[in-house]
Amino acid sequence: MFQGATQLSLDSKGRLAIPARHRDILLAHFASQLVLTADADGCLLCYPQPEWLPIRDKLLKLSSLNPRIRALQRRLVGYAEDVEMDAAGRVLISPALRNYAMLDKRVMLIGQGNKLELWDEAKWTAQQEMALSFAHGDLPPELEGFTL
Repeated sequence: MFQGATQLSLDSKGRLAIPARHRDILLAHFASQLVLTADADGCLLCYPQPEWLPIRDKLLKLSSLNPRIRALQRRLVGYAEDVEMDAAGRVLISPALRNYAMLDKRVMLIGQGNKLELWDEAKWTAQQEMALSFAHGDLPPELEGFTL
């Protein structure tokens, strides 16, 4: 559903203009209802609300007695915010989420199938450079034999 990388800018109020190709999908299928939350990699995840709700429900059914599960619940559910695109196709990113992902002005919006990732542009570039280690034969076992 969502794919591609787009360089964007946050406005002075912390609003992000969703590109038309993604905005059209969100309007047609999800009534502009989105959920933003924090990801362990330091970016934000942007889910259409119907895609997010089963994930949230699964997380909350897990035992919070396990410290690792509780930490994941705190991050993903604790930071989750319902947002709606305005008439201009923008979403307001709260100060808490902007601070978490260290978003300033220049950001990257990355399509990831059923969700979008929102990265600080410099962090995205650094993350992509680290990922180049796969090119040197350091593939996870799940990717053995995978070809493009």
